[in-house]
Amino acid sequence: MLLTYYILSALFILASLLPFISHQHWMFRVWEFGRIQVMILQLITLALGIVFVENKSPLFWVTVILHAGLLINHLIILIPYTSLYSKKKQKNISKNAQTISIISVNVYQFNERYEDLIKLILEIKPDILLTMESNQAWEDALTEIEGEYPNFKKVALENTYGIHFYTKLPVKSLKVNYFIADDLPSIEASLLTEKGTQFTFFGVHPPPPSPTEEDTSRERDGELLSLGKKVLETKGAVIVVGDFNNVAWAKSSIQFRKTSQLIDPRIGRGFVSTFHAKYRLLRFPIDLFFHSTDIFIEDFKTLRYIGSDHLPLFCNFFINKKEDIQKEEVETLEEGEEKEVEEMIENGIEEESHRPKVATE
Repeated sequence: MLLTYYILSALFILASLLPFISHQHWMFRVWEFGRIQVMILQLITLALGIVFVENKSPLFWVTVILHAGLLINHLIILIPYTSLYSKKKQKNISKNAQTISIISVNVYQFNERYEDLIKLILEIKPDILLTMESNQAWEDALTEIEGEYPNFKKVALENTYGIHFYTKLPVKSLKVNYFIADDLPSIEASLLTEKGTQFTFFGVHPPPPSPTEEDTSRERDGELLSLGKKVLETKGAVIVVGDFNNVAWAKSSIQFRKTSQLIDPRIGRGFVSTFHAKYRLLRFPIDLFFHSTDIFIEDFKTLRYIGSDHLPLFCNFFINKKEDIQKEEVETLEEGEEKEVEEMIENGIEEESHRPKVATE
């Protein structure tokens, strides 16, 4: 038992310490994703050690102190993304506006359960649909919904970074951006509500740092922070949604939130974890959503399984430009962070990727 305790302690203490290192290699960044699971396993290891280890040597108490300190750190980071976090309640917000709904889903390029998503769309009837990892086969399948969604932008790619946008709403402009690389498209749409209120929608899907994809998070971070600067320059209400390949509490997600001066609806609401769809205990939130202070969230949740490794993310919201109650939730970059953001964008642009044009499963 003693050896097992020390091996597990070493593993989970290391997994908790690596995210403190700011290096963008996947070896350091990947542990941010599993912070919830690492915290739970670390707590179990600590409890088992205290109960079952008989030889409580000075080394044992050192591990206990390390576990305790790192568990506190996990809680400080994660509690804001739970309903335990104290947040100013939004009561009696005037809703003299259209409720708008969005489904955002990474379909998983090799998933052929097209009808599962189509049935979900026709059942929920969202005003906006964003799909990611959608290739030509997915584009062909989704022609079935075009009668309901006459405004769309399609970028069918076979490299797992295809992206498709569909909406029932009136469109002022609709375009594709390439912030970091010419094979990483993102969507920018200027839309109108039924009363003519304009808002801007951004859909994004940067690559993850992982041993099977990109060695570092440079492209991902550069893409997100480039988008953050673009959002800050955009007038009016703004929504940003997509598979960020990043958890909400990661440093670069927080930098994006500060750069764009948007709000994360998960704060004070819950994790709303989307990946991995098949394994509930290993799930974490990487399909993210951010909004400006004049957008008010009514419903924010995952939807049923459609065969992808991601669950669809659903949101209902309305726009109220007169109410300023959410402005106190906005965070901005601190001294020195602006320079770091610019450096991360430059690093992302300079990063050379070796993504194949046609991905294989």
